[in-house]
Amino acid sequence: MNDENDVCFPEEAAPEQELLCIFGTGDFGRSLGQRLLHSGYRVVYGSRRPHSCGPLPQGAQAMSHEAAAQLASLVFLCIHREHYDFLETLTPQLQGKVLVDVSNNPKKNLYPEANAECLQRLIPGAHVVKAFNTLSAWALQNGPSDANRQVYLCGNGAEAKQAVAEVATKLGFAALDKGSLSAAKELEDFPLQLFPEWRMPLYVAVGLTALIFVYVVIRDVVYAFVEQGKDNSFRIMVSLANKVFPIVSLIMLSLCYLPGVIAGFIQLYRGTKYRRFPDWLDRWMLCRKQLGLIALGFAFLHMVYTLIIPIRYYVRFRLSANTISQIRENRTSVFDTTTAWRTDSYYSIGILGFSLFLLLGITSLPSVSNALSWREFSFIQSKLGYLTVFFCTLHTYLYGWSGFLRPYKWYMPPAYMLSLVLPSVLIVLKLLLLLPCVDRSLTRIRQGWERTDIDLPSKSSIIR
Repeated sequence: MNDENDVCFPEEAAPEQELLCIFGTGDFGRSLGQRLLHSGYRVVYGSRRPHSCGPLPQGAQAMSHEAAAQLASLVFLCIHREHYDFLETLTPQLQGKVLVDVSNNPKKNLYPEANAECLQRLIPGAHVVKAFNTLSAWALQNGPSDANRQVYLCGNGAEAKQAVAEVATKLGFAALDKGSLSAAKELEDFPLQLFPEWRMPLYVAVGLTALIFVYVVIRDVVYAFVEQGKDNSFRIMVSLANKVFPIVSLIMLSLCYLPGVIAGFIQLYRGTKYRRFPDWLDRWMLCRKQLGLIALGFAFLHMVYTLIIPIRYYVRFRLSANTISQIRENRTSVFDTTTAWRTDSYYSIGILGFSLFLLLGITSLPSVSNALSWREFSFIQSKLGYLTVFFCTLHTYLYGWSGFLRPYKWYMPPAYMLSLVLPSVLIVLKLLLLLPCVDRSLTRIRQGWERTDIDLPSKSSIIR
């Protein structure tokens, strides 16, 4: 028997899951459907052959385009532009619906207008939104990652864009509104760009590699052939390559940290951090990560080439020839402690520098950097980064040892001396910024302090 004060409430029905429609059962359409199902949506596919359209994600159903379009208010068009013609017959079913165009073209300027604009012209009564075209099927299957977290969208209807943005957010992506549908051309060209952030670093790497390679060939191969009549061309494959790689690596590592030092001096000169840097410095600073990773790649090649030196035919031939010569002359080499110290120090500093270099590369990976606090990331990339430059530079100085005083071939200094110019300048400039008086002023500026005319002595006080 129930108490008269007890009140019974009927159980609330679970809210019905929103139904979304997908036209297209290719790789992208299936991956998108699978992601939508995992995020709590119901999915229906529109297909020309609903009974033989291939395997679909579990929980999705396939039907004709007409039937699928009538069920959902938001339709994803995962089809190529050349198949848009059939959509004109679906104008009544798509009237007032949100059409999400995810298509891309195989190359730029293939059509005079963007695919989304063409779609809007075909079905003027629909609300076309360009979105999800910058994602891959793999990214949809495995979820968003740091390198592919944003979904760019554009469209003429604010409500339609908001509906697509809510879907993107529920899938775990960050929606970024690029404006009206006139921006669709830009979004469709975006996936066609080939390593846009790597172009300048790659140009620098290729240019430096070519210049240094030509330099060492002239100095070590051409000079020996002209002046001594010796054929040292076999040294190009390993010996000269193992000179070029560390030189390019050290220069590019210095180029990775030099813009930060230049920015510090500019802020000191201006007395504020609220003025924009020059465009060339902005572009330079934006590609520092790529410069550092390419430098790490060259350092890795240098390490591998160094490991194979003892098994080279030339080295084994020289060792055996020297041993036989000593036996015939009945003499032995005297152990040089200074040389032993130099070589051990050279290798030890090189190993430490390469280890720190690897640490910088590992922490630059999104999966690792996200696990670090900003202070930890800054400590590794900044303080340990400059320590890496110091160790690598010291490694090169120890390699040269007394070679700085030897006669130059055709007045051309050894190539490793050229690689020391930029890192040495970088270290000196950084030490200047670390001086207590300079560091104190720079810290204040970066905390928001600005130098104004009030802080400077007035002209009248100077005259008096």
